[in-house]
Amino acid sequence: MNSFTIKKKHMANFITFLTIIFFAFTTANSQSNITRGSSLRPTGANTSWLSPSGLFAFGFYPQTHGYAVGVYIAGIPEKTVVWTATRDTLPFLDNATLRFTSDGRLTVEQTLGQQINLFDTDAASIASMQDSGNFVLYDSTGTRVWESFEHPTETLLAGQRLLPGQTLFSSISLTDQSIGVFRLIMQDDGNLVKYPYHGLGDRAYWATGTPTAGPNVTLNLDSSGFLYLLQNSTFFIHNLTQGGYPTKDSLYLARFDVDGIFRLYRHNLSNTNRNGSVIWASMSNECDVWGLCGINAYCMLMDDAARCRCLPGFELVNPERWSLGCQRNSTVESCKMQDADTTIHMTNLNNVQWNEAAYSRPLKAKTQEQCSSACLNDCNCEAALFTGQECKLQRLPLRFVRVSNSESNVGLIKVYTSSPTNGSYPTNEWVDVKKVRQKETIIIGVSLISFGALVLLISGVVIYRTRVWAYRKISENQSVQLFEDIGPRAFSYAALEKITDGFKEELGRGTFGIVYKGIIEGSMRPVAVKKLKQELAQEGEREFQTEMKVIGRTHHRNLTRLLGYCCEGPERLLVFEYMTKGSLADILFGSKESKPKPCWMERFRMAVDIAHGILYLHEECEKPIIHCDIKPQNILMDEYGCAKISDFGLAKLLEHDQTKTSTLIRGTRGYVAPEWHKRLPITVKVDVYSFGIVLFNILCCRRNVDNSLPDDEAILEEWVYECYKAGEVLKLVDYDKNVEKKRLEQMVKIGLWCVQEEPSLRPSMKTVLLMLEGTVKIPVPPNPDSFLGIDY
Repeated sequence: MNSFTIKKKHMANFITFLTIIFFAFTTANSQSNITRGSSLRPTGANTSWLSPSGLFAFGFYPQTHGYAVGVYIAGIPEKTVVWTATRDTLPFLDNATLRFTSDGRLTVEQTLGQQINLFDTDAASIASMQDSGNFVLYDSTGTRVWESFEHPTETLLAGQRLLPGQTLFSSISLTDQSIGVFRLIMQDDGNLVKYPYHGLGDRAYWATGTPTAGPNVTLNLDSSGFLYLLQNSTFFIHNLTQGGYPTKDSLYLARFDVDGIFRLYRHNLSNTNRNGSVIWASMSNECDVWGLCGINAYCMLMDDAARCRCLPGFELVNPERWSLGCQRNSTVESCKMQDADTTIHMTNLNNVQWNEAAYSRPLKAKTQEQCSSACLNDCNCEAALFTGQECKLQRLPLRFVRVSNSESNVGLIKVYTSSPTNGSYPTNEWVDVKKVRQKETIIIGVSLISFGALVLLISGVVIYRTRVWAYRKISENQSVQLFEDIGPRAFSYAALEKITDGFKEELGRGTFGIVYKGIIEGSMRPVAVKKLKQELAQEGEREFQTEMKVIGRTHHRNLTRLLGYCCEGPERLLVFEYMTKGSLADILFGSKESKPKPCWMERFRMAVDIAHGILYLHEECEKPIIHCDIKPQNILMDEYGCAKISDFGLAKLLEHDQTKTSTLIRGTRGYVAPEWHKRLPITVKVDVYSFGIVLFNILCCRRNVDNSLPDDEAILEEWVYECYKAGEVLKLVDYDKNVEKKRLEQMVKIGLWCVQEEPSLRPSMKTVLLMLEGTVKIPVPPNPDSFLGIDY
C-alpha cells in the first residue's frame, strides 16, 4: 500500500470524525448523544441514558423476575414505561450489560457469552435519547437508521403515529412489559380494531368503525391530547378525542392497557407527586373486553370494578393474573364414575353466552333436563349451552363467557364434587339450590317407594346369587374374577392361558413383551394380557406383587387401568383394560385410504390427554414414575377417543435392577432422550423429550424418521425446526387445511422446547400442559441442538 493510499484513508476517517463532532454539537440542545463504547448495567449509578431535560431515559428498569430495557418517563416518580425492547425475550438478570458496540450495534450481554441484539440494524455511529421520548440511531452522515417511534410497543407519545399494519400489544402486567393478551391493530383498510391475542381468537371486541377509510390511514397523537385518524397525512377520517386539553406542563400519552382498553393519559409535569390521569378511554365497561378473564371464567362488575370468577368446579390458575383463566379444581378417572367420594352433576349458570365451539351438531332438546342428561352421558362433553330449543355440547376450554341480563341462555357446567351427601353445593350465585333440593326430595321419595315394592324380589336374587350362582362360579375358576374396586387381582398362569385361548390372538409387540387379547368368561369383558419377556421379568415374587399393589392404586383417566397380574415361576403377566380403537400409531401412521387422519381438534385433544397422563405420573402419583418409553405405540385410544398411556408401570417394576437399567437403554429409537446415550442421570425430562417427538407425530401425522422423503424432511424434529424458523409451519400439516396457523405455531414451539438436547432447558410437564391450554406464554425456542442456559 503506497503512502498516498494511507493518507487518503486517514483523511476519510478524519472527515467522518469531524462529521460526528459537528452533528453532536448542532443537536446538543434537543437531544442527548451516546457514542460507541458506552455501556449500562441494571444496578449501580449508570443504569440509563437521559434526554437533555431529564424527562425521558433509555436503559434498564426493573420488572417481574429481573430487568427490561426500554424508554421510560424519568421526570416523574412512577417511571412510566413507554417503549420496551425485545418483549419476547426472558427478563435480563442483574449481571447483564447493555453495550453500544464498536461496530455500531446495541446489544445486551448475559452470562455464558449470550448476546442479544436489541435492534435489527448495525453500523450506527451515534445513539440519541430525545426529549420527545424518541430513541434514535444515526449513521456517520447523520441519517436516521432506526427510531423507537417507528416501532411502538404499547404506547403512543405526542408526535408519534401508528402506521397501517402496525400493532400495539398490551403488557402482561404493570410490572411486566412482556406481550400480554390483547392487540390493537391499525388495519390496512383504515379500521382501528382491538382483538384478543395468543390463541384466544380473531373476533374483534372494539373498532373505530372506519373499515372503508383505507388505505394509508394512520393513528396520530398531538401535544394537546388530540387523538385522531388521518389518511395520506392530510385528510381527517375520525376523531377519537376532541383535543383542547391543557398544554402547559402537560405530557400526553395513549396506552393500550393491560386490561385491553385504549386510554389517553395526561401527566401534569408541574405536580410530579401526582400520577397520570385518564382523560379518555375507548371503553367504559372492562367486562366488555373479550378474554379479560381468560378461559373457563367470566367477568362481573362489582362497585364499578371488574372481577373475574371461575365457572362452577373451577379455580384460578393464578389469582394475580386473571387472563390465565381457570382450571378444574378436581378430576376423576372416568367421566362416568359415580362413587361414595365423587359425583358428577350439571350446575346451572343462567343468562350466559360464550364463544361457541360445539364439537357436535346442536341437539334438539325441549327441556333443560334433557340437555343436562345428554352432556352427562357424553364423556367428551364438559359443558352445554341450552337455548330453549337446542342443546349445544361443548369441550373445554370455554372462551369469552359472558353473563348479563340480556342473555336468556342457560349454561350447564359438568362439575365433579367430593362427599356429595354432606348437603353442600358448589358456590355460585346462579345455582338454584331450592330447585335442586326439591328435585332431590322427589327422587328420594320415588326411590323409597320403589325399594319397598321390590325388596322381596331383590332378597330372592341376593339369596340365589350368594348361595347358588356365586358358589358355582367360584368353584369353576376363582382366579378369573376382577374386583376392580380393591385393586389388581392375582391370576394363575393357567387361568390367563384359558382367557387368551392359549395366547392365540396377538395385539402387538413392544419393548417389554407381547400383548394378547383375552375374554373374561361370565362377563365376556375383553382384556389385554401382556406377557413380559423373561429376561426382563426376574423380580422376586413378593417384590413384584408389592409393586402391583402400588401401580394398581394409580388411577387416571389418561392411563390404561391395570386389572390383574400373574407371578408364577419365571412367568410375569399383566392384565389391562382393552382399548377398542387401538394405538395412536395405528391412527397416525395408517394409510389415509383405510382410515382418515384425525381432524385438528382431535389432534389437539390427543396432545392434551397425553400431557395430563404424563403429568400425573411425574407429580401426582404416590411415588413419581418415569415412563421411559413414551411413543405412539404406547398410547391407546378408547371408544370415546380419549388417549391413554400404557406400560406406565413397567419402568417402576424394572427399576430395581440398576445394572440392567444402565446397560440397556430404555425406550425406542427416535424417542429416546440424548442423556440415555451420554450415560447422564435420568430424570423426568426424558419423558418430556419423548412427548415432544410424539407431539410432532400428532401434528404431522407421520413417523419421526421417514427415509422415503427428501433428506431435508426425513428426520421429523429437524424438519419441524426448519419450517418454524422459515415461518412455514403450515407445510407440516397435510391432512387438515382448516388448521389455525397461530395455534399450530404455538404447539410447534412447545414441541421444540420439549426436544431440547440440554435437559434443563426442557419445561416440566406441568408447564407443557399450561402452554397447551394457552395459559402460559411460550418463549421463542432456540435450535434444539443449542444450549442457551435457560432453565424452567
